Amino acid sequence: MNPDRTYAAKEAAKKGITFGSALAMVISYVNWHSVGWAIVHGLMSWVYVIYYLLCY
Repeated sequence: MNPDRTYAAKEAAKKGITFGSALAMVISYVNWHSVGWAIVHGLMSWVYVIYYLLCY
């Protein structure tokens, strides 16, 4: 396997996880006005984002 492709895939995955966590925390804080829930939802990341899109 090409080492450059592997590195690029790992970097893209890392950025996607970071973006998903940030998005989940912002959505959570805007809705619930709670830092605690924002942290919990940030840990759940894309799961919470998808849940929010489906339910609201």
